[in-house]
Amino acid sequence: MKHTYKRRSDCPINFALEMFGDPLSLLLIRDIVYFGKRTYGDFLASEEGMATKILASRLAHLEQQGLLVKKPSEQDKRKEEYVLMEKGLDLIPILQHIAIPIHRLPIG
Repeated sequence: MKHTYKRRSDCPINFALEMFGDPLSLLLIRDIVYFGKRTYGDFLASEEGMATKILASRLAHLEQQGLLVKKPSEQDKRKEEYVLMEKGLDLIPILQHIAIPIHRLPIG
């Protein structure tokens, strides 16, 4: 049985929390944005050491939600690449905010 996602509200903060209640999905977006990773093998080689079944599940979920699209590689037609869609590109400012070094955050 295929699971369909139903948002609880149209609030963008709620949407973000529902989408990224699992940190591994956000790490895949990070890998695309900051490290230029595009293929399943690229993601599999990430420092976090994600299991293949979990990786496949997260990529499929991000595709289903319209954050990524999978398309044939221009360099090697035998491979597929994951590319950010507009909804995925909208996450870049959030990633940039999250990536602010802790020593630069105001305290108090």
